[in-house]
Amino acid sequence: MALSFGGGTMVTQLPSTGPAVLPAQKPIRVLVVIVNFRVADLTIDCLKSIADEVQLAPYVRVAVCENGTGDDSAVRIQKAIDDNGWASWCSLIASNSNLGFTGGNNIILRPAMEATEPPAYFLLLNPDTIVRPHAVEILTSFMDENPHVGIAGCGMENPDGTGQRSAFRFQTPASEFEGALRLGLVSRLLKNRIVAPPIRNEVHQCDWVSGACMMVRREVFANIGLLDEGLFTYFDDCDLCLRACRAGWKTWYVPEARVVHLVGRSSGITLHNVKPLPSYYFQARRRYFLRNHGVVFTALADAAAIIGLALWRLRVLLTNKADRSPPNALEGTIRQSVFLTGFRVNTVKNPAVEK
Repeated sequence: MALSFGGGTMVTQLPSTGPAVLPAQKPIRVLVVIVNFRVADLTIDCLKSIADEVQLAPYVRVAVCENGTGDDSAVRIQKAIDDNGWASWCSLIASNSNLGFTGGNNIILRPAMEATEPPAYFLLLNPDTIVRPHAVEILTSFMDENPHVGIAGCGMENPDGTGQRSAFRFQTPASEFEGALRLGLVSRLLKNRIVAPPIRNEVHQCDWVSGACMMVRREVFANIGLLDEGLFTYFDDCDLCLRACRAGWKTWYVPEARVVHLVGRSSGITLHNVKPLPSYYFQARRRYFLRNHGVVFTALADAAAIIGLALWRLRVLLTNKADRSPPNALEGTIRQSVFLTGFRVNTVKNPAVEK
């Protein structure tokens, strides 16, 4: 089963654990990896924005994983590739089942890393994004000029050009409490612990960047391994950046590289359309904390989040304040906390096969 990067792209149906194999071709400097699940139209729009980038940076290639949507998404994406003449730089591979964000990326990353001449950089890109002109070129140049940087994120923006926070701090028990309570006084006292600080317009080092657009140096994956498939979908970006940090790689934010992020278009969860968080979100949160920080840290983080969410819920009841938080945030956090589930590091259950 092959994944081709030119000269006639193909749709390849894979079993859920089957590998994709990259053929030996001339070196690819940047491989853009896109995982599609139920958003074929957005994926095609994203590819349209990348088409111009390929003209500016001919060393760029794109691989799309159709991640087990179960409809005609693979056929539609392949048709767009063929009809628009993208076959020289874009390939499609299809999985028979949903492997999550991590598995969907890894099905492309793994054979690319095993190739005779693997790409220098991998750009993990959400399908609900539109790449602004020169964004890939800017990120690539930044990585070339800063060999100590392992991961670089871009400036995220809304369709109207306003910014989105995409450079973050690592989570702590204090940040879990602040993020759950959202009380002005507490937030001011813990301002240096807030996970999503205000947007800065200059290039700077940060703890982690949004996985919606993240350029990763090949040596990082060689050093620490690929995405943690045990997470399935959530917490994969901060997990990757934390593991890279512990291996000595820096993460930087490069705001000059701009990418539009259509927040909520892929998940259906927006500021005005708040839905319950899926069970695998809470499972991924638990796995991320336990696997990276251990039992005591996780217990403190769970306690801080539960107390903060409970106080927030009380505040909403007493003040009739509008509540835009997921309706199951407190219940889900309690249910998946180490106090009820124990301290074993579990793999997130795939919702497609979960009984």
